[in-house]
Amino acid sequence: MTIATKEQLTAFVTETVRTTPVTDIHTHLFAESFGDLLLWGVDELLTYHYLIAETFRFRPDLSYDAFWQLSKQEQADLIWRTLFIDHSPYSEACRGVVTVLNRLGFDLAKRDLEEYRAYFRSVSASDYIDRILKLANVKTVVMTNDPFDAYERGKWESGTSQDPRFLAALRIDPLLNLWDSSWSKLKEQGYEVSADLSGGTLAEIRRFLKDWIARMNPLYMAVSLPNDFAYPEDSARVRIIDECIVPVAREAGIPFAMMIGVKRKVNPSLKDAGDSLGKSDIGAVERIVSKYQDVKFLVTMLSRENQHELAVTARKNRNLLVFGCWWFLNNPSLIEEITRMRLELLGGSVIPQHSDCRILDQLLYKWDHSRAIIGKVLCDKYSDLFDAGWRLEEEEIRRDIEDLLGGVFWKFLGKPDPAA
Repeated sequence: MTIATKEQLTAFVTETVRTTPVTDIHTHLFAESFGDLLLWGVDELLTYHYLIAETFRFRPDLSYDAFWQLSKQEQADLIWRTLFIDHSPYSEACRGVVTVLNRLGFDLAKRDLEEYRAYFRSVSASDYIDRILKLANVKTVVMTNDPFDAYERGKWESGTSQDPRFLAALRIDPLLNLWDSSWSKLKEQGYEVSADLSGGTLAEIRRFLKDWIARMNPLYMAVSLPNDFAYPEDSARVRIIDECIVPVAREAGIPFAMMIGVKRKVNPSLKDAGDSLGKSDIGAVERIVSKYQDVKFLVTMLSRENQHELAVTARKNRNLLVFGCWWFLNNPSLIEEITRMRLELLGGSVIPQHSDCRILDQLLYKWDHSRAIIGKVLCDKYSDLFDAGWRLEEEEIRRDIEDLLGGVFWKFLGKPDPAA
């Protein structure tokens, strides 16, 4: 059907973005079979590291040690009182909790944390996963799977049952960022490696990667890199990228995902809440993706200042797919700015968002908030075409939105969407 008016256009685009199921290409979520790695419920929501950092800003009297000695429920009580009762919760992380509670049907007028907890005690993890995925309209979740984590490794090695809605990504941060300590963990797993990368070490790293690819069937390999990541350079990290990651990615036919821009532990007292960001050298991305044009790269960068040059780099390298507004960029004003710029430079050959969720419940707010922004930007872009006299068909708009919410990812991988 041809779009006849702008009112029809806005209504159709908004509704199509809202109702199109999503492939969430990067999360830290887990299927139920991974046991304690699956985080869910109101206390997990409230003790998420974003909210911990915000709480300390309002509580100069609170020592870090005193907070960390509290139980999780006591921490949640303190955060709830500080951020939601003593102050209005309009930061994006706080608003996200409000969105989740609202979407779950809780009476927010009561502000009764114990009533909310009672619901979570009454529901099973399996039923709750089903409910959240349905409410969020997320059809596929890509996990972050770390073979260096002993607990998770045990789950994979025991042949844990797989939920087809949760797909794997092989995370290799220790291999590239902590080689001085991680080499010994490979040795413990039976790989003949040495700290100085001598002898057959590089071949053994390749064997390690191939073994885990065979076990996990990951959609891609991934690493979070520091803001000072350099390529090329004389380092263990770059040798492993050149001689292990790239050839294995090429052989396996899967992309290498680089998430660049982290400054770890700028305030160690905050633990996981103590990480920050820094501007990175886009030249490192340019050099690696142009050197290996037969390998696919997924890239997101953490600093706002890197976004324009990253999009331009993607224009010049078809083996590079830019994805998401990651971590500190996951704020509405920045998502809108970045999404507009990317669509203007790259058209629909981009993945506008991923959730990066660590808590299952966060899927509700991450995708509710992002869908509203993506829909707003698309309405403006289609309106520009409408004003210029371009004939807009509903089926073509539906196609475009399906691409942005997952289709582009699956086409880049060269794989059919298993949930299609």
